[in-house]
Amino acid sequence: MACLVNGFIFSSGICHTSVSLRFMTDTPFASAKRIVVKTGSALVAEKGTPRHAWLEKLAADIVGLRERGLEVILVSSGAVALGRASLGSAGTRRLDQKQAAAAIGQLRLMSAIGGAFEPHGVVIGQALLTLGDTENRRRWLNARATLETLLEAGTVPVINENDTVATDEIRYGDNDRLAARVAQMMGADVLVLLSDIDGLYTADPRSHPDATHIPHLNELTTEHDAMATGANAEAGVGSGGMATKLAAARIAHAAGCSTLITIGNREHPLLSIESGARCTLISAATTPANARAAWLAGHLTPEGSITLDEGAAKALRGGASLLAVGITGVTGSFERGAAVALNAPSGRTVGKGVTAYSSSEIQRVIGCHSEEVEAILGYRGRPAIIHRDDMVVVR
Repeated sequence: MACLVNGFIFSSGICHTSVSLRFMTDTPFASAKRIVVKTGSALVAEKGTPRHAWLEKLAADIVGLRERGLEVILVSSGAVALGRASLGSAGTRRLDQKQAAAAIGQLRLMSAIGGAFEPHGVVIGQALLTLGDTENRRRWLNARATLETLLEAGTVPVINENDTVATDEIRYGDNDRLAARVAQMMGADVLVLLSDIDGLYTADPRSHPDATHIPHLNELTTEHDAMATGANAEAGVGSGGMATKLAAARIAHAAGCSTLITIGNREHPLLSIESGARCTLISAATTPANARAAWLAGHLTPEGSITLDEGAAKALRGGASLLAVGITGVTGSFERGAAVALNAPSGRTVGKGVTAYSSSEIQRVIGCHSEEVEAILGYRGRPAIIHRDDMVVVR
């Protein structure tokens, strides 16, 4: 299937084209509102020491994007690489050793990143996530709300896997997939994977000098998986490779998020992308909003239902969030983060959404105005029972 972008036609699959890379790499940033940038251990750490000069350039690039109105979330590895030397052993093969190294190194990592942003007057906020935080809907709501609040406050969220508590069974194992899940959760437009290679090649260029670089893709196939290789053993740190980056790109693609894979070891890695540095762009086929609506419509089975009054049903069709004042009844027993059907007074389903309150909490605030909800429940919860971004409306 062909894809028309700014007057250029790209066919699905491998695209060997002479279209300038500046055009392709300018497009995602130019139209993006929110991006996720992932950097690996080899970029932030060298021989157990933070690469301060490189981090300062990365911070300057992120500040530049923010000044143009973009929201940026940084996903950074490096805690284990920065903490392993303090354990007094050369290796961190056992899980407990890696977790101990992460506990030491995470402080050093955040200190180095915070120091890079400090001259710009930009505050960073740490968020340590595990697999369950993006798989369990309740924890997913909590994590997303925290990150949204950090962005609203003007901070740069810095995310890493919570290696000190995650076991092999509940780990992402690499931050490429963690970054993709974060991009999915936050509705990001572009995921940037800063790597030790400038994109996808038809074979590993380190062992196949005649390998051809692939600048642009509209979809990923098993053919591309066969081209991918594992982590760079020469780097000595990190657990990712091109295979994990393609897996991450698939997650992002399904969420309506484009992915850029490029080499990160440049003085200004993000500015270099906009200046035409070689990369691989995997374009999303839809928008994050449309992808999310499709997911809500087709992949969530309602665990209960909420009955609305006519005013609320009409407001939802106009794009409003669901407030307690517009609710007349609740059916079923469910917890916060559950999928529920939204029914008009006639009983007809007008939508479906992920609720920020449990059924018992909703029962207590039916028909109440927003300022009354806190007094009744005894705490300040989400402004809406179901936010408009967490629902799909049947039109």
